[in-house]
Amino acid sequence: MAFSFFALAVFLFLTLDPDYSTSPVSAASEGVQITYGSVIKIMHERTNFRLHSHDVPYGSGSGQQSVTGFPNVDDSNSYWIVRPVPDSGKQGDAIKSGAIFRLQHMKTRKWLHSHLHASPISGNLEVSGFGGDGESDTGDYWRLEIEGSGKTWRQDQRIRLRHVDTGGYLHSHDKKYARIAGGQQEVCGVREKRPDNVWLAAEGVYLPITESK
Repeated sequence: MAFSFFALAVFLFLTLDPDYSTSPVSAASEGVQITYGSVIKIMHERTNFRLHSHDVPYGSGSGQQSVTGFPNVDDSNSYWIVRPVPDSGKQGDAIKSGAIFRLQHMKTRKWLHSHLHASPISGNLEVSGFGGDGESDTGDYWRLEIEGSGKTWRQDQRIRLRHVDTGGYLHSHDKKYARIAGGQQEVCGVREKRPDNVWLAAEGVYLPITESK
């Protein structure tokens, strides 16, 4: 069943910071800026699969929650909340190229995470879901690299996400799982820039930029 923009708007309304006083959340349109607190899907450019997670652990490596690429647009397990790292930004702030931030899986509350464990299919750096609302570490930190001349992150803009601890780029390819997530493709980290580690912000509900006071 579709997880509608209305349901996302209700979720955001219930979780907004008390100091956030800008107009209500808005559905994404082309070129809108991504801000902290927005709930978005992130699409792999070359395959159009969405960054995805679910409450299924890896059977190898860390044994943490698996992160995959999912083929269908209409899936609620592909929504991620864009969060600042502690003491670096607030809800409604725009996100500049070079910023370090976190992605929290909306349904399971796990953080997009990486480390030196080997990924299940290709043996690259494993990408997993880790922690929760009260548990996060630097393995959840990602640096935004915008392709081209853009200075702040916008929807449909080509980006790379580089893991701070390992230096690996968030990566996917057409290598697919047969068992833990049949038909879904591997998401992992690689340390080189490749065409397969370019992503775009896609569907979601985006918070407007906080007005300066």
